Amino acid sequence: MMPAAINTTTPGCRPPLFPVCFPRHNPCFLANGALFSGLSLVSTLNIRTFPLPVRAIANSNQGNSDGSNRKKVLKSANISTFAKALFNFTLTNFLPIALISGVVLGFSNPTLGCLAHKYSLSKYSTCGIFFISGLKLRGGEFRAVAEAWPAGIFGLVSILLVSPLFSRLILQVQLAPQEFVTGLAIFSCMPTTLSSGVALTQLVGGNSALALAMTVISNLLAILTVPFWISNVFADGFGASIPTGELFWSLIFTLLVPLVLGKVVRNMLKGLATYIDQNQRIFSMMSTVLLSLTPWMQVSKSRPLILMLKPKGFIEAMGMGILVHLTLLGFNAIAVKCMSAGFGGGESIFSKKENFRALLIVCSQKALLIVVAVVDQLSGVVGESGLLVLPCVVAHINQVIIDSVLVNFWLWKDLSYNKDFEA
Repeated sequence: MMPAAINTTTPGCRPPLFPVCFPRHNPCFLANGALFSGLSLVSTLNIRTFPLPVRAIANSNQGNSDGSNRKKVLKSANISTFAKALFNFTLTNFLPIALISGVVLGFSNPTLGCLAHKYSLSKYSTCGIFFISGLKLRGGEFRAVAEAWPAGIFGLVSILLVSPLFSRLILQVQLAPQEFVTGLAIFSCMPTTLSSGVALTQLVGGNSALALAMTVISNLLAILTVPFWISNVFADGFGASIPTGELFWSLIFTLLVPLVLGKVVRNMLKGLATYIDQNQRIFSMMSTVLLSLTPWMQVSKSRPLILMLKPKGFIEAMGMGILVHLTLLGFNAIAVKCMSAGFGGGESIFSKKENFRALLIVCSQKALLIVVAVVDQLSGVVGESGLLVLPCVVAHINQVIIDSVLVNFWLWKDLSYNKDFEA
């Protein structure tokens, strides 16, 4: 006897729940997806596995409603997952996205950018960035640097005195327009980046206190060293008078004063300090938005000249910026190894993995923000400001990409070592 058919159209008899699960975000891909760490934007939101209950609604008057409803729910879930992944990607890569967006906006519609440049908005945005940096600046980290002070001194010498010497070699290259070469030469005279170096150092487990100390001190001392290098390297080559005094005071009022003011406000308002520490990402994104205003204004102003450029010259400048950063990485790696061999070998401060990684990352990066402040103050003495800044924006993005790949390699190497050790 055949069993009786089950009536699936009875309201009391519904198909059971079936879970729709979505995979976790892969934590092994570029350290939680951090291709660009940017301004402390190295942590991302994980797309976690979650069950999505879906019930088939039985209706005798709708023939294939169960399948269509399931497809609709699956489609909606896929859209939701894609939106979360897109949001994750935007947060992780906020720095390059903001910089590229500024360049594209300035090139496509230069009217507002030219108006902002006319009223010197870049100076106010620079002050805002360093004021936010002062608000985020803690005092306890510097006490942790006492043990690694020889490494810190080496880092400052490499950043402020050795790497600017590469600018003389860069100026020997002939490109069209020559402002691309000049911009990269100025870029090599700058101190280290304000936060991406520290963020990458934290991500890879390096000595973040040492990285932060070198970042803050090098940017403060740059007020003295940058005018010196600009006047000595570029004055002879261009036959122009570099306004060293004006440049010095401009850096004082746009960099140092806002930084100190932000630190004072932080110390006076303890509640504000706690709020800032708990919302680092928000303030980092604010700094990034202010930073992106600069390429927007510079590109808007120089759009007619940019339209006259040949793509070949821009690609060559991009490759040259990559070569400069790889050269700095190679030089600092060899120099740190030599210092390690000369000061105790395996027991040296320089041989410690966390110090080596902090030195290699921080000493090889250059700050885009101070380039902008310097170029603005030069007022066209060494070339068109937009053409000077454009290769520096590209070089800044490239150095973050390269160092993110290096950080991911180190993380993969550490993971492999831990697995072998446990085995």
